[in-house]
Amino acid sequence: MTAKKNYLRPIDFKHGRIDMTHGAGGRAAAQLIDELFAVAFDNEYLRQGHDGALLPQPQGRLVMATDGHVISPLFFPGGDIGCLSVHGTVNDVAMSGAVPLYLAASFIIEEGYPLANLKRIVESMAAASREAGVPVVTGDTKVVEKGKGDGVFISTTGVGVVPDGMLIDGRQAKPGDAILVSGTLGEHGVAVMSLRESLEFETAIISDTAALHTLVQAMLAALPNPGDLHVLRDPTRGGLATSLNEIARQSQVGMSLVEADIPVLPQVEAACELLGLDPLYVANEGKLIAICAPEVADSLLAAMRAHPLGAAAKRIGTVTADDNCFVQMATRFGGRRVVDWPSGEQLPRIC
Repeated sequence: MTAKKNYLRPIDFKHGRIDMTHGAGGRAAAQLIDELFAVAFDNEYLRQGHDGALLPQPQGRLVMATDGHVISPLFFPGGDIGCLSVHGTVNDVAMSGAVPLYLAASFIIEEGYPLANLKRIVESMAAASREAGVPVVTGDTKVVEKGKGDGVFISTTGVGVVPDGMLIDGRQAKPGDAILVSGTLGEHGVAVMSLRESLEFETAIISDTAALHTLVQAMLAALPNPGDLHVLRDPTRGGLATSLNEIARQSQVGMSLVEADIPVLPQVEAACELLGLDPLYVANEGKLIAICAPEVADSLLAAMRAHPLGAAAKRIGTVTADDNCFVQMATRFGGRRVVDWPSGEQLPRIC
């Protein structure tokens, strides 16, 4: 990103639209960067004005995650693609137990997209970045022809640091471990889908999109031995069911869940029934799964419930020894079912 310059006239963010010159690398592109991105994301690293940011070396091991965001619609109850792009990548870094430090962002914008909407997205993204304490330190902007971009796509990369010796990993689940979730499931996917389908409910369903790194740090601080926290995962695309199947395969274990203990809001259950969805497979953007040694489950659950993002945390099951790596669930009706991998994409363009 470039240093601020003087231009003949400021960009008309109220009525203007993106055109191909905004991605051509010339004066119009520089002005868009100066008057929108540099203002919104302003920080000492971005002000360096290089194609990349020169950053201080942290102590510990680096963690890096990257995410592409293609959600449709771009604005939804409780958020938009801007804040979602920050939360999603911050959370991916945090699921290793790392403290997220920096973000990089790349925008692909469709020709003709309203500048007012782009400004709203960028300002939402900047606000989420500031609230999380994780600055956007470098970025890139490209423009594609009308009809080839669907508004705005955002890719974000996050870098964080995890202390030496800490290992929180999908391969670390062990038979007997407790399975915890930080709160009610399915709000994000149902909020987006209800908007697509123009559905209205008596109680609003709002996306749970949030940055979870402060919750993770509170959980780690509550444990005398952080090694007792074996796995963290944010159940985004494919929801709880897909995430647990991934972990079961990575760790070569099984999972036994109790349906009555899995927290789902009544309005989300009702919406899923109407839409023909299973809440276990619906995306979340502000919840996490924690798998821990059984002897610390109660203290970890208490730490989660003491944090605003974990107030509705529940223990939902146990890791089992199972060569088949099945995820199974005791149903409310007294039976058992296999919670299998999803077949196909249940909710496309959800993040």
